[in-house]
Amino acid sequence: MKIAITSTGTSLESKIDMRFGRCSYFVIYDDMIGSIEFIPNSANDAEQGAGIAAVEFIAKKNVDKVISGEFGIKIKSLLDSLKIQMIMVKLPDRTIGELIELLKQNISKNK
Repeated sequence: MKIAITSTGTSLESKIDMRFGRCSYFVIYDDMIGSIEFIPNSANDAEQGAGIAAVEFIAKKNVDKVISGEFGIKIKSLLDSLKIQMIMVKLPDRTIGELIELLKQNISKNK
């Protein structure tokens, strides 16, 4: 399963970016192979449609879930139509590394 996490930077010490469409980076975590990839969000400075462009980007990466703090009003129905689960996290001080560890623990519990 591939999971996208919004990030403020390019390391595991970076914090979760609370903005989905205007996040600085997406972290793509693949739990099947354990890979972690940091990718700049090219839509973060768009005048309009940043959220929609971000959804299109993560859909091309074959993401199954996306984790962020906030999602725009139009995003939920778009993610639903693409069968991408939206997870809202209210933990602005958590690092990407901490979130990935929580995901690993949760995934291993469910196996």
